[in-house]
Amino acid sequence: MLKAGFISLGCAKNLVDTEVMLGLLAANNIKLTEAPQEADILIINTCSFIESAKEESITTILQMAEYKTQGKCQCLIVAGCLGQRYQQELLDELPEVDAIVGTGAWHRIIEAINTTIGNKNRVLLINETNTIYNETMPRINTTPFYSSYVKIAEGCSNCCSYCVIPKVRGIFRSRPIESIVNEVKNLVTSGVKEINLIAQDTTSYGRDLYGSPKLTDLLKELVKIDGLMWIRLLYCYPKYFSDELIELIATEPKICKYIDLPLQHSHDDILKAMFRQDGQKDIENLLAKLRVKIPGITIRTSFIVGFPGETVAHFESLRQFVIAQRFDRVGVFTYSQEEDTVASNLPDQIDDEVKQERYHNLMSLQCQISEELNQQLEGTVLEILIEQVSTDQETIVSGRSYREAPDVDGQIYIENAADCTPGDIIKAKVVQGFTYDVVAEKISN
Repeated sequence: MLKAGFISLGCAKNLVDTEVMLGLLAANNIKLTEAPQEADILIINTCSFIESAKEESITTILQMAEYKTQGKCQCLIVAGCLGQRYQQELLDELPEVDAIVGTGAWHRIIEAINTTIGNKNRVLLINETNTIYNETMPRINTTPFYSSYVKIAEGCSNCCSYCVIPKVRGIFRSRPIESIVNEVKNLVTSGVKEINLIAQDTTSYGRDLYGSPKLTDLLKELVKIDGLMWIRLLYCYPKYFSDELIELIATEPKICKYIDLPLQHSHDDILKAMFRQDGQKDIENLLAKLRVKIPGITIRTSFIVGFPGETVAHFESLRQFVIAQRFDRVGVFTYSQEEDTVASNLPDQIDDEVKQERYHNLMSLQCQISEELNQQLEGTVLEILIEQVSTDQETIVSGRSYREAPDVDGQIYIENAADCTPGDIIKAKVVQGFTYDVVAEKISN
């Protein structure tokens, strides 16, 4: 039996593609291994969103290529965004790579293996980027058994000036409501309690299929599923955040009062240059409405600093916006000048040194805000999903509440919870807040 090792890089949306490919491997009697030196086949599902992601992908490919001489590897496959974007360059410059499988060809992973393994053939599989998985396809969850990502749409049609996603992933295309509901039912049957809905633009869900956004309709079906405890919305574009959606989040207990709302900037000049569809007033009105209608809501966002033409005044405006809004979570990225994007050809590109200064400035500001907000939680009671119970020297129990998304946010460390196991949901009182994490004490039943 052939053995395959798999490395998934980049975002959760890429991880779902990885999990479906893993399912296809297992369905074709290819054994999965975590030891690359034992693998006959090595597959890297790559990311190419920004320069640092490309560098990580290339480094990982070169590291895995060493197992062609130091291990058993007969077939090295590059899948995902980097392969889609730089297909011919990779084949030309990396002779160790046997196959390229693009973002629209992940379902042909077995074909790539069969064509290349045991011979000197090299293959390039690049389909039109219009494929999307469904609930009938095999999938192996790599996340903890109680939590899973569900991709409700693929691609993006917003065409922000800095972004390559539409070129790499294609235009926005939604899955039918029935397909998503059936997948979530299957996941819940297998023990999943938390579903994290993802797409490049979650709030646009359904526009292409049904003529108008249908995220609210989808959520109304999902909350009916017995055994599903938490539904979390990630990657929500501000433009289609409707009053109906806000009302549903506010009133439906299963939907986490947590919104991931990537804003990218706050100043109208920069938003316009980014081809964003909302201005600062639109954003401020939405944030105010979310906080009034959904008490206790946690808001996560992300910003890009050093975008072409960003002046000192623009950056200071962004700082003041962050001070005023006091977001619970903020991710900050330095602008990456990506070829084949409109922004890469804009004048007034910012020096890397200035980008780094602005990055550290904004992150330092947000660290202070985060610590203050976490300290304000002290004395409150939260439902916590237990994730880890470590007993190496002393028992350390950690988990997440509705306020923390998996992989990107902090942890809650719980005292007096040694009797808990991963997947349990308990109540605990916050006793101390820190910059990213908090300490809580389990409330006795």
